[in-house]
Amino acid sequence: MPIYEFECLSCSERFDRLQKLSDPDPDSCPNCGATGVRRRLTAPAFRLSGSGWYETDFKKDGDKKRNLADGGGADAKPAASVPAAPPAPAAKPASGD
Repeated sequence: MPIYEFECLSCSERFDRLQKLSDPDPDSCPNCGATGVRRRLTAPAFRLSGSGWYETDFKKDGDKKRNLADGGGADAKPAASVPAAPPAPAAKPASGD
């Protein structure tokens, strides 16, 4: 559910309100009670409910649950380290004799 920021045109009070997209905007200021409140254009804000994301919450019981923040859980294997190849020798310039 999005959080909207509003501003009173009379007292310039700014306030936030958690509401559905379909809910009407407030018509009066909670600070001074005046009508004339407008929605401000701000960065998106929302509230996440629940204990996690898809990887931990919505998997079937047969699927392994893993925490992506931990790097995949106990069965995750680190990538094999491969030694770097030595640098190739520089080519000698052709002589123009």
